[in-house]
Amino acid sequence: MSGAARLYTPELLGLAVRLADYPHDPGLPLHGEARSASCGSTLALDLALDAGGRIERLGMKVHACAVGQAAAALFADAAAGRTADDIVRTETAIAIWLAGEGELPDWPGLATIEPARAFPGRHGAIMLPWRAAAQALSKAGTSR
Repeated sequence: MSGAARLYTPELLGLAVRLADYPHDPGLPLHGEARSASCGSTLALDLALDAGGRIERLGMKVHACAVGQAAAALFADAAAGRTADDIVRTETAIAIWLAGEGELPDWPGLATIEPARAFPGRHGAIMLPWRAAAQALSKAGTSR
């Protein structure tokens, strides 16, 4: 099986199309953006928090490869109810994991994109949603 076939599985491609469930919503109060230096992929994220500072709603505009799109969908699927600390902690754990220095982080569905770990050029795209969310949440005074 070729590297691309191992990477672009039907499961990964299925995640990418789910982004339609999370349309960009500039009406939400918090905004963050991230860009991958390795591939140029970008993600703009809009968030609303509940009274407890947990993610309540989100929308995204994603310009990325299928791996980046899949990571964004995985993020969006499990972001509701998460705090800024949860996001920053997971962002750090994913970076460590991608560097080959840690275990698969505890975020639902990440195993689907595990084959991308062997493709360093895709690592920046994987990180996009967590980086954009951390930036947005920092504007609420609840992160870093």
